[in-house]
Amino acid sequence: MERAVRRFARGSAWVCALVLGASAIFFAQTWFAWQREPKAYGGTVNALWARHQWAGQPHTEAGYRALAGTLTRNRITDVFFHVGPLDGDGGLPAARYAHAGELLAAMRRLVPSVRAQAYVGQVERSGGGPLDLGDPGTRARILQADSALLTLGFAGIHYDIEPVRPGDRDFLDLLARTHELTRARGRVLSAALEQLSLADWEAPVLRAVLPRRRIPARMTAAYLRAVAARVDQVAIMTYDSEAPTRALAGRHFAWHTERTLALIGDRVTVFMGVPTYRSPTPWAEDLPTALRGVRQGIDALPHPPRRPYGVGVYADWTTSDRDWATFRKGWDGAGG
Repeated sequence: MERAVRRFARGSAWVCALVLGASAIFFAQTWFAWQREPKAYGGTVNALWARHQWAGQPHTEAGYRALAGTLTRNRITDVFFHVGPLDGDGGLPAARYAHAGELLAAMRRLVPSVRAQAYVGQVERSGGGPLDLGDPGTRARILQADSALLTLGFAGIHYDIEPVRPGDRDFLDLLARTHELTRARGRVLSAALEQLSLADWEAPVLRAVLPRRRIPARMTAAYLRAVAARVDQVAIMTYDSEAPTRALAGRHFAWHTERTLALIGDRVTVFMGVPTYRSPTPWAEDLPTALRGVRQGIDALPHPPRRPYGVGVYADWTTSDRDWATFRKGWDGAGG
């Protein structure tokens, strides 16, 4: 018995040593990779998630001009203006975006090259929200709301429906039918998605052992391609990594950028989401770290994507003038 205990203790010690050694190698490699100064700078497109008040409340001419100046200085090509959450049945009362017409008129006058997209979102029932995307009637009412927004003058529809899990055929159906609508009007369709899973086998394993609501809504490569085939733009919500160190947070952004662009960068416009708010680990994940990580990910590609790519800034209500200066320096290499 005593001999068996000693063997078990020695075996446990070897396992612990191997785990610690592998961890040390991983963290050392991550730290050294993070020290490399990336060569790539900003892409040709950039997006901004914008607060609901732009469409829901009145603004002065000075306010619109200030917004236009921010978009121009920072080379923002697409703005996702929140037009209000969908009702559980897919409806979207016009009263929620009562001042969108004034906003769109100002955008056409002051920054005509910027696409003002209607940011349409809600939490799906599988995530504890009210939206029943599995109901065909719900999807039909979302399309009716989209049609009204396009008629008003929005340059596209931007979906942020959460959570969307790999294999969700109802979401793909909504995208396909919305894309028919936007193409017929000469507009764009974009979708915000969660970041990729570390491996495609992760989702089926988690489905086998966890309740559906507990399964992370991470994309598989196949599902990401399926979404990309039905939209014009994909925005990856890369933020909230909860990485404990700057090097790990940066490598998180680099890995997701490299893999996402390798998978769909030749098929569709991609925006990698970067944060300007206080993240859960603000000492590690912040705007400069995210931008540097995205640039490292672009550097790692064997060739630049054939379609436009850039970053999506989340969000306009948390971005100060100082943040915008950091954005220009970290993404475009411009000072001030």
